[in-house]
Amino acid sequence: MNQLRRKRLQRTMPWIVGGGLLILWEGGCAAFNVPAAVLPRPTAIGAALHQYFPIIMLQVGQTLLSTLIGFALAVVAGLGLGMLIGASSLAYAGLYSLLIGFNSIPKVALVPVFVIWFGIGMIPAILTAFALSFFPIVVNVATGIATIEPELRDVLRSLRAKEHQILLKIGLPRCLPYFFGSLKIAISSAFVGSITSETIASNNGIGYLMIWASSQFNVPLIFAAISVVGALGIILYQIFNLIERRTTGWAQRN
Repeated sequence: MNQLRRKRLQRTMPWIVGGGLLILWEGGCAAFNVPAAVLPRPTAIGAALHQYFPIIMLQVGQTLLSTLIGFALAVVAGLGLGMLIGASSLAYAGLYSLLIGFNSIPKVALVPVFVIWFGIGMIPAILTAFALSFFPIVVNVATGIATIEPELRDVLRSLRAKEHQILLKIGLPRCLPYFFGSLKIAISSAFVGSITSETIASNNGIGYLMIWASSQFNVPLIFAAISVVGALGIILYQIFNLIERRTTGWAQRN
Protein backbone atom coordinates (compact mmCIF):
# COMPACT_ATOMS: atom_id res chain seq x y z
CA MET A 1 0.00 0.00 0.00
CA ASN A 2 2.85 2.36 0.88
CA GLN A 3 4.50 1.60 -2.44
CA LEU A 4 1.26 2.33 -4.29
CA ARG A 5 0.98 5.70 -2.54
CA ARG A 6 4.60 6.40 -3.37
CA LYS A 7 3.98 5.75 -7.08
CA ARG A 8 0.92 8.00 -7.06
CA LEU A 9 2.93 10.73 -5.38
CA GLN A 10 5.68 10.36 -7.97
CA ARG A 11 3.11 10.83 -10.75
CA THR A 12 1.64 13.94 -9.16
CA MET A 13 4.93 15.57 -8.11
CA PRO A 14 5.57 17.28 -11.48
CA TRP A 15 2.10 18.86 -11.30
CA ILE A 16 2.60 19.92 -7.69
CA VAL A 17 6.02 21.45 -8.36
CA GLY A 18 4.87 23.10 -11.61
CA GLY A 19 1.75 24.53 -10.00
CA GLY A 20 3.76 25.83 -7.05
CA LEU A 21 6.24 27.57 -9.35
CA LEU A 22 3.40 29.22 -11.29
CA ILE A 23 1.81 30.46 -8.07
CA LEU A 24 5.15 31.89 -6.89
CA TRP A 25 5.68 33.48 -10.31
CA GLU A 26 2.25 35.09 -10.33
CA GLY A 27 2.53 36.23 -6.74
CA GLY A 28 6.05 37.59 -7.16
CA CYS A 29 5.13 39.63 -10.25
CA ALA A 30 2.08 41.03 -8.43
CA ALA A 31 3.97 41.78 -5.21
CA PHE A 32 6.84 43.60 -6.92
CA ASN A 33 4.67 45.12 -9.67
CA VAL A 34 6.88 43.69 -12.44
CA PRO A 35 5.95 45.15 -15.85
CA ALA A 36 4.64 42.69 -18.44
CA ALA A 37 7.29 43.97 -20.87
CA VAL A 38 9.95 42.63 -18.49
CA LEU A 39 8.38 39.45 -17.12
CA PRO A 40 4.71 38.72 -17.86
CA ARG A 41 2.57 36.91 -15.33
CA PRO A 42 1.40 33.36 -16.07
CA THR A 43 -2.15 34.69 -16.44
CA ALA A 44 -0.96 37.16 -19.11
CA ILE A 45 0.89 34.36 -20.87
CA GLY A 46 -2.27 32.24 -20.80
CA ALA A 47 -4.27 35.12 -22.26
CA ALA A 48 -1.71 35.54 -25.07
CA LEU A 49 -1.79 31.80 -25.71
CA HIS A 50 -5.58 31.93 -26.05
CA GLN A 51 -5.49 35.03 -28.26
CA TYR A 52 -2.77 33.84 -30.65
CA PHE A 53 -3.43 30.10 -30.42
CA PRO A 54 -4.06 29.49 -34.17
CA ILE A 55 -0.91 31.40 -35.15
CA ILE A 56 1.19 29.66 -32.49
CA MET A 57 -0.03 26.23 -33.53
CA LEU A 58 0.71 26.95 -37.20
CA GLN A 59 4.27 28.03 -36.43
CA VAL A 60 4.83 25.25 -33.91
CA GLY A 61 3.75 22.74 -36.54
CA GLN A 62 6.46 24.05 -38.86
CA THR A 63 9.08 23.84 -36.10
CA LEU A 64 7.93 20.37 -35.07
CA LEU A 65 8.20 19.11 -38.65
CA SER A 66 11.74 20.46 -39.06
CA THR A 67 12.72 19.07 -35.67
CA LEU A 68 11.38 15.57 -36.30
CA ILE A 69 12.97 15.31 -39.75
CA GLY A 70 16.37 16.42 -38.43
CA PHE A 71 15.99 14.15 -35.41
CA ALA A 72 15.05 11.14 -37.56
CA LEU A 73 18.10 11.69 -39.76
CA ALA A 74 20.26 11.94 -36.63
CA VAL A 75 18.85 8.68 -35.26
CA VAL A 76 19.59 6.77 -38.48
CA ALA A 77 23.07 8.25 -38.97
CA GLY A 78 23.95 8.21 -35.26
CA LEU A 79 22.89 4.60 -34.76
CA GLY A 80 24.84 3.40 -37.79
CA LEU A 81 27.99 5.37 -37.01
CA GLY A 82 27.79 4.56 -33.31
CA MET A 83 27.65 0.84 -34.08
CA LEU A 84 30.66 1.19 -36.38
CA ILE A 85 32.72 3.12 -33.83
CA GLY A 86 31.74 0.85 -30.95
CA ALA A 87 32.50 -2.34 -32.85
CA SER A 88 35.77 -1.30 -34.50
CA SER A 89 38.81 0.05 -32.68
CA LEU A 90 40.14 1.37 -36.00
CA ALA A 91 36.94 3.31 -36.65
CA TYR A 92 37.07 4.62 -33.09
CA ALA A 93 40.65 5.83 -33.53
CA GLY A 94 39.91 7.41 -36.89
CA LEU A 95 36.54 9.04 -36.29
CA TYR A 96 36.10 9.84 -32.61
CA SER A 97 38.48 12.81 -32.58
CA LEU A 98 36.74 14.23 -35.64
CA LEU A 99 33.37 13.91 -33.92
CA ILE A 100 34.71 15.71 -30.85
CA GLY A 101 35.96 18.52 -33.08
CA PHE A 102 32.61 18.75 -34.87
CA ASN A 103 30.70 18.82 -31.60
CA SER A 104 32.94 21.64 -30.34
CA ILE A 105 31.77 23.94 -33.15
CA PRO A 106 28.92 26.24 -32.04
CA LYS A 107 26.03 25.10 -34.20
CA VAL A 108 24.73 28.65 -34.55
CA ALA A 109 27.90 29.34 -36.54
CA LEU A 110 26.80 26.71 -39.07
CA VAL A 111 23.46 28.36 -39.81
CA PRO A 112 24.92 31.08 -42.12
CA VAL A 113 26.77 28.35 -44.00
CA PHE A 114 23.57 26.35 -44.43
CA VAL A 115 21.80 29.50 -45.64
CA ILE A 116 24.51 30.10 -48.27
CA TRP A 117 24.17 26.53 -49.47
CA PHE A 118 20.40 26.04 -49.29
CA GLY A 119 18.83 29.49 -48.76
CA ILE A 120 16.47 30.44 -45.94
CA GLY A 121 13.66 28.12 -44.95
CA MET A 122 13.23 24.62 -43.61
CA ILE A 123 16.44 22.95 -44.79
CA PRO A 124 18.80 25.00 -42.55
CA ALA A 125 16.49 24.26 -39.60
CA ILE A 126 16.55 20.52 -40.38
CA LEU A 127 20.33 20.48 -40.70
CA THR A 128 20.83 22.45 -37.49
CA ALA A 129 18.50 20.07 -35.63
CA PHE A 130 20.47 17.15 -37.07
CA ALA A 131 23.83 18.70 -36.09
CA LEU A 132 22.77 19.21 -32.48
CA SER A 133 21.12 15.83 -31.93
CA PHE A 134 23.59 13.65 -33.85
CA PHE A 135 26.53 13.61 -31.41
CA PRO A 136 24.84 12.28 -28.22
CA ILE A 137 23.32 9.38 -30.17
CA VAL A 138 26.67 8.38 -31.67
CA VAL A 139 28.51 8.57 -28.36
CA ASN A 140 25.93 6.63 -26.35
CA VAL A 141 25.50 3.86 -28.93
CA ALA A 142 29.27 3.51 -29.31
CA THR A 143 29.69 3.37 -25.52
CA GLY A 144 27.02 0.71 -25.15
CA ILE A 145 28.61 -1.54 -27.76
CA ALA A 146 32.24 -0.91 -26.76
CA THR A 147 31.60 -1.85 -23.12
CA ILE A 148 30.65 -5.46 -23.84
CA GLU A 149 32.62 -7.53 -21.34
CA PRO A 150 35.71 -9.17 -22.92
CA GLU A 151 34.86 -12.41 -21.09
CA LEU A 152 31.48 -12.49 -22.80
CA ARG A 153 33.10 -11.93 -26.18
CA ASP A 154 35.54 -14.78 -25.50
CA VAL A 155 32.71 -17.13 -24.55
CA LEU A 156 30.79 -16.31 -27.71
CA ARG A 157 33.87 -16.69 -29.88
CA SER A 158 34.51 -20.09 -28.29
CA LEU A 159 31.00 -21.01 -29.44
CA ARG A 160 32.05 -19.97 -32.98
CA ALA A 161 29.97 -16.82 -33.04
CA LYS A 162 30.97 -14.37 -35.76
CA GLU A 163 31.65 -10.71 -35.02
CA HIS A 164 28.47 -9.56 -36.70
CA GLN A 165 26.51 -12.10 -34.64
CA ILE A 166 28.03 -10.76 -31.43
CA LEU A 167 27.14 -7.26 -32.52
CA LEU A 168 23.53 -8.08 -33.40
CA LYS A 169 22.77 -10.53 -30.58
CA ILE A 170 24.67 -8.88 -27.74
CA GLY A 171 25.85 -5.44 -28.80
CA LEU A 172 22.51 -4.03 -29.93
CA PRO A 173 20.50 -5.17 -26.89
CA ARG A 174 23.34 -3.99 -24.66
CA CYS A 175 23.32 -0.48 -26.14
CA LEU A 176 19.52 -0.01 -26.02
CA PRO A 177 19.46 1.72 -22.60
CA TYR A 178 22.25 4.02 -23.78
CA PHE A 179 20.43 4.57 -27.07
CA PHE A 180 17.11 5.56 -25.50
CA GLY A 181 18.92 7.72 -22.97
CA SER A 182 20.54 9.60 -25.84
CA LEU A 183 17.20 9.99 -27.64
CA LYS A 184 15.71 11.84 -24.67
CA ILE A 185 18.64 14.25 -24.78
CA ALA A 186 18.75 14.51 -28.56
CA ILE A 187 15.10 15.43 -29.06
CA SER A 188 15.52 18.48 -26.81
CA SER A 189 18.70 19.43 -28.65
CA ALA A 190 16.90 19.06 -31.98
CA PHE A 191 14.25 21.57 -30.85
CA VAL A 192 17.01 24.00 -29.87
CA GLY A 193 18.62 23.58 -33.29
CA SER A 194 15.42 24.19 -35.23
CA ILE A 195 14.41 27.25 -33.24
CA THR A 196 17.93 28.71 -33.40
CA SER A 197 17.95 28.38 -37.18
CA GLU A 198 14.45 29.87 -37.47
CA THR A 199 15.46 32.94 -35.48
CA ILE A 200 18.26 33.58 -37.98
CA ALA A 201 17.10 32.41 -41.38
CA SER A 202 13.43 31.58 -41.76
CA ASN A 203 10.08 33.18 -42.49
CA ASN A 204 8.20 30.48 -40.61
CA GLY A 205 8.43 28.53 -37.39
CA ILE A 206 8.27 29.32 -33.70
CA GLY A 207 11.71 30.94 -33.76
CA TYR A 208 10.57 33.39 -36.42
CA LEU A 209 7.39 34.06 -34.41
CA MET A 210 9.43 34.91 -31.31
CA ILE A 211 11.64 37.30 -33.28
CA TRP A 212 8.54 38.97 -34.74
CA ALA A 213 6.93 39.21 -31.28
CA SER A 214 10.10 40.76 -29.83
CA SER A 215 10.09 43.39 -32.58
CA GLN A 216 6.53 44.25 -31.46
CA PHE A 217 7.53 44.18 -27.76
CA ASN A 218 4.89 41.50 -27.27
CA VAL A 219 6.64 39.67 -24.43
CA PRO A 220 3.58 37.59 -23.36
CA LEU A 221 3.43 36.13 -26.88
CA ILE A 222 7.12 35.21 -26.67
CA PHE A 223 6.56 33.38 -23.40
CA ALA A 224 3.41 31.72 -24.77
CA ALA A 225 5.40 30.34 -27.70
CA ILE A 226 8.18 29.19 -25.37
CA SER A 227 5.66 27.42 -23.12
CA VAL A 228 4.19 25.51 -26.09
CA VAL A 229 7.65 24.40 -27.20
CA GLY A 230 8.44 23.32 -23.65
CA ALA A 231 5.21 21.32 -23.48
CA LEU A 232 6.03 19.59 -26.78
CA GLY A 233 9.50 18.75 -25.49
CA ILE A 234 8.00 17.14 -22.37
CA ILE A 235 5.49 15.16 -24.45
CA LEU A 236 8.17 13.81 -26.79
CA TYR A 237 10.42 13.00 -23.83
CA GLN A 238 7.63 11.02 -22.18
CA ILE A 239 6.92 9.17 -25.42
CA PHE A 240 10.53 8.00 -25.64
CA ASN A 241 10.52 7.24 -21.92
CA LEU A 242 7.46 4.99 -22.39
CA ILE A 243 9.06 3.23 -25.36
CA GLU A 244 12.23 2.75 -23.33
CA ARG A 245 10.34 1.16 -20.46
CA ARG A 246 8.49 -1.16 -22.81
CA THR A 247 11.60 -2.30 -24.70
CA THR A 248 14.29 -2.22 -21.99
CA GLY A 249 12.33 -3.10 -18.88
CA TRP A 250 15.08 -5.52 -17.92
CA ALA A 251 17.44 -2.56 -17.45
CA GLN A 252 15.01 -0.44 -15.41
CA ARG A 253 15.17 -0.19 -11.65
CA ASN A 254 11.77 -0.33 -9.97
